[in-house]
Amino acid sequence: MKIIVLGGGLVGLPMAIDLTIDKNFSVTLVDIDKDKFSSIDRGLGIKTKVSDLSVKNNIRDLIKDQDMVINAVPGFMGFETLKTIIEEKKDVVDIAFFPEDPFLLDELAKKNGVKAIVDCGVAPGMSNMLIGNVEGKLDQMDNVLIYVGGLPVERTYPFQYKAPFSPIDVIEEYTRPARIVENGKIVIKEPLTEPEYIEFPRVGTLEAFNSDGLRSLAYTINGKNMKEKTLRYPGHIDKIMALKEMGFLDPEKLDINGCKISPLEMSAEVLIPQWKFDDNDRDITVMRVIIEGESSGKKVRYTYDLFDKFDTATMTHSMARTTGYTATITARLLVDGLFNRVGISPPEFIGREKGCTEYVLNRLRERGIEYLETKEFI
Repeated sequence: MKIIVLGGGLVGLPMAIDLTIDKNFSVTLVDIDKDKFSSIDRGLGIKTKVSDLSVKNNIRDLIKDQDMVINAVPGFMGFETLKTIIEEKKDVVDIAFFPEDPFLLDELAKKNGVKAIVDCGVAPGMSNMLIGNVEGKLDQMDNVLIYVGGLPVERTYPFQYKAPFSPIDVIEEYTRPARIVENGKIVIKEPLTEPEYIEFPRVGTLEAFNSDGLRSLAYTINGKNMKEKTLRYPGHIDKIMALKEMGFLDPEKLDINGCKISPLEMSAEVLIPQWKFDDNDRDITVMRVIIEGESSGKKVRYTYDLFDKFDTATMTHSMARTTGYTATITARLLVDGLFNRVGISPPEFIGREKGCTEYVLNRLRERGIEYLETKEFI
């Protein structure tokens, strides 16, 4: 079985390594930066290729003899990369988290007989899968609330933050309008709004704010009220809001001494080096998914809690573990024939299939990633 991972960043490399556990997998990792491959243990047998993945013909050449693709390119490249993969009739698991609607590719995927799992990370990803699974246990779904954040262990001012995934995609969280479901209708709210403080075991107080994390859930799950909130250390929102209010995150280009550049581009150039993880940085991932509804006339609440930290044994960041291993285990789910739906499938579709959520949770548990379930009548 030949599997190729497109993108060798913080998440792409651990995914390639995890896939080598299965001896029947032949794994190839691709990135434009050959330095991304310097830390790979050659004994793992991972093939590496240097290529510009923004060029469609490069992607076509790379995947033509592959059986499955994992798309881990940055979000701004994700949609077109996924489209090219589907055009080449390759099954794919996608963690690019691009802003475009993935269902625009559903007809193409069905026409080409492609199984395409999108948004297959931690959130979106496992959050969706858990919600899809609980949906089948309820007669009515009332409320869905997702809290999630990837955070550095060491808090340093001014932002008390570093990006456990693409810093460019982090800035998207602060600028992309948040889709939220209220009383059964989709409403649009500004990101960073409706802040609140939440207590988490082993972490303490975190602040949460609206972000555009529902994605497909807003259209595929019949919940009365649903929202996702991003978690940060207290004080982070005020600093980002100050940048926004002063125009530093404005995408419109300005003419500065004959050079056209947007404040957002300039800010990204300044912030990304500050937010990038260094080799010695450690991180944690915190998530809580709360699902409330009715079952057999009783009000019930399901809560799923995740706390994961940097793995010192494998030197793997927590966000890479929780995001990447969800994707690689889902790839195995397809290989084992447990999920066979052709077309675009977000993870909640997997959650609806009998045995699939348990398959993923069990294999995550084998890797030390534990989702704690609490069920209570309310």
